[in-house]
Amino acid sequence: MQNKRIAILGAGMVGRAIALDLADRHEVTSFDISTSNLSILNKRNSSIQTIQADLSDTKSFNEWLSPFDLVVTAVPGFMGFETLKAVIACGKSIVDISFFPEDALSLHHLAVEKGVTVITDCGVAPGMSNFIIGRYNELMNIDSFECYVGGLPQIRKQPFEYKAPFSPIDVIEEYTRPARLVEDGKMVTRPALSEREMMDFGDIDAEVGILEAFNTDGLRSLVDTMRHIPNLKEKTLRYPGHIELIETMKKIGLFGETLVEVNGMPIRPIDFSTSLLLNEWKLGEEEPELTIMKVTVKGNGKTVSYSMIDRYDPVSRISSMSRTTGYTCTAAVELILQGLFGKKGVFPPELVGSDVACFEFVLQYLKDRNVMWLKKEC
Repeated sequence: MQNKRIAILGAGMVGRAIALDLADRHEVTSFDISTSNLSILNKRNSSIQTIQADLSDTKSFNEWLSPFDLVVTAVPGFMGFETLKAVIACGKSIVDISFFPEDALSLHHLAVEKGVTVITDCGVAPGMSNFIIGRYNELMNIDSFECYVGGLPQIRKQPFEYKAPFSPIDVIEEYTRPARLVEDGKMVTRPALSEREMMDFGDIDAEVGILEAFNTDGLRSLVDTMRHIPNLKEKTLRYPGHIELIETMKKIGLFGETLVEVNGMPIRPIDFSTSLLLNEWKLGEEEPELTIMKVTVKGNGKTVSYSMIDRYDPVSRISSMSRTTGYTCTAAVELILQGLFGKKGVFPPELVGSDVACFEFVLQYLKDRNVMWLKKEC
């Protein structure tokens, strides 16, 4: 296949993993406002062109993106929807991992009008979890779907025992936005962090052991595309004790968005908290961490589960969360570029993974990069 010109909007840890993977086969240009992010990327692979740009300036997208065959959007969630909308308006096919709270499917008609293919939420979760349910929705009458997923530091440091490869504001959004679930055919809303349960993942990896799981709003498009399935839930995983700390911060208002006056200066508590957590939660460039995930579908009297544990790779120096998220994204890029998926409009991964060729391509693509998914059926 002839190499293509690809623009990547965002050069953080995940955007960097995407760029490095695609640069093996394509001409890649990364855009970011941070000169530090771009410098790190350039040192890792000098063939990747880097451009400093304020990606909130969507009016410049037509000029910036005109040379490219495809665009990957990897910006922070708070600017993801407007970024995606602006790129679609430029007439470019897209794979998105911005994980914004707005409804990406509302842009479907615009994408059809512009004649472009858009695959959204294409990371690990959402992302691989969606590919799995999309495939098995074609094979069985699913009664229930469960997804448990978490990114964790290998070295546990008090008090949070947590590190993030992306902005703390996106994590706080996950901890505060109400969680949507489907129970007995009805969509219900539960507070984020609710319905805590302790789970033993020793069968996946003995070193991980017991983790705590709690509700987060991770189902996203599935509450619409898979509404015929009577039970759907996703929970986030952390080391035991993490939720209690976050709940305390919430109760005393540290995630509040209403201005309060401190020494005569108006500030939002969430801005203060985010500034503190930026350093506390910042994942070091070569800090060991892991991603653990288990997806289970039940129906027709059988249970099918896919599990994955991935750790920081000291050879490529890419974090597990960046690998598992970024390589799922680049697999979707190749689905479009190789003509395996070319429908016009906006498609979450479950509508792509329904096709067996697409599903198997993604699994093999990840396996080739040592992201291994273990299937069990009983």
